[in-house]
Amino acid sequence: MSGSRCAPSGSSRPPITFGTSGWRGILGEEFTLPKARALVRAVAEQVRGPAGKDAPVRVIVAHDTRFMGERLALEAAEVLCGAGVRPVRTAGPTPTPVATSSVRSRRAAAGILFTASHNPPEYQGVKLVGSDGAPAARPWAEAVASRAAEILRSGREPARRPAPPPTDLMPAYLSRLSKQIDCAALRRARLSIVYDALYGTGAGVLDAWLRGAGAEVSTLHAEADPRFGGLAPDPEPARLVALSRAVRAQGAVLGLASDGDADRFSVVTAGGRRLSESDALALLIDHLARQGRIRRGIALSVATGSFPERVARAYGLDVSRFPIGFKPLSEELVAGRVDLAGEESGGFAWAPVARDKDGILAAALLVERLSLDRRSLADQLQELRRRHGGSACGRIALPATRARSQRLKKLSRTPPRSIDRQRVTEVRRKGGLHCRLADGGFLMLRSSGTESVLRVYAEAPTAKALAQRLARGRALLG
Repeated sequence: MSGSRCAPSGSSRPPITFGTSGWRGILGEEFTLPKARALVRAVAEQVRGPAGKDAPVRVIVAHDTRFMGERLALEAAEVLCGAGVRPVRTAGPTPTPVATSSVRSRRAAAGILFTASHNPPEYQGVKLVGSDGAPAARPWAEAVASRAAEILRSGREPARRPAPPPTDLMPAYLSRLSKQIDCAALRRARLSIVYDALYGTGAGVLDAWLRGAGAEVSTLHAEADPRFGGLAPDPEPARLVALSRAVRAQGAVLGLASDGDADRFSVVTAGGRRLSESDALALLIDHLARQGRIRRGIALSVATGSFPERVARAYGLDVSRFPIGFKPLSEELVAGRVDLAGEESGGFAWAPVARDKDGILAAALLVERLSLDRRSLADQLQELRRRHGGSACGRIALPATRARSQRLKKLSRTPPRSIDRQRVTEVRRKGGLHCRLADGGFLMLRSSGTESVLRVYAEAPTAKALAQRLARGRALLG
């Protein structure tokens, strides 16, 4: 795994390494309790400084629905107490957006979130959050990982002290969310919605908020299951078949889904068709820009399609592109250079509420749009495409075999001159091989920063051309 798994004993690699979205690994193999305790102790030392701080330092500690989540959070709180840091431990499995938002609202020094997000159920992980509510800056995270390695080499277990009782962070987050949404419009519309929580932390949060706002909501996979039904809690097309069927069967106007820690979202229209992430993002940009709720521009990843960018520029908004991973997008939000950030995998943030991915916020804003414009989401999207010109965007994942990884390295050294009979007009190599094509689309190949897969991203003028382009990407990797 590129930048996310830690090495086995005896390897020259450090025991803990951070990838594009934290440290992740197979529970009991790469991810172990001793490593987690050492990491927490390192965070405590980092926030207190060399000489420590006189005033109590708070750190938010949260976990998702995975195996060992509750125990990891409790032991982390005890290690923080042992280091003289005041933990604020969440009450039960908590969505990542709730925890990251609480870091800012409670003026905590950092956040430690035990989650492997959308990874398969055998994974566990940690996301570190800075005091600004965004993913921890790379130098800070690397310093923590380095200090954790020293603690592990010493062989000494970090001191632990009893932790205070947990705190429910949910009400304050939902209150902040409600202040940014036209809840009166939701109550008038009384929309029929199906929500698939994929056994993740969004269950009992997004659906409960929607009901409180006046929507009629039925839920799928809302029960606690650390195995996530035996599949990765990733709202990709193959995982949303049940949601699509339920939307059609119930005559619902919208289907929503979130991943394991609810920081990513997915959308299904009234007809049961899943929207691409780029299409959903274009709808969100159009909704907020039309109401004057975006002023400082937009940050997008390089693998996000051109459709959202065209919508944004039609409103006179600046658009900046960044390598894959939400961290550079969050940095733009924190710096105040943009008001909105989005990416190809369902990540979305809007500055008044979030500086990191927030699938609950994205879903709420789409429901708000549908409440204000009672046409179907498919019809609204069709009109947007007529105004700005559409395209098709998608991605697939392939097991990261040695042969495929070697093939990717070779392609990066010597990129193809044409793909699908389209001339390659530009090549970028930062974060993967990105080939811009003459028809305005692209093909991108990269190693995942969160699990052992290679990803193929593509944009093409039509859905048929997109399928061919993704197949070509698969063929290029062997």
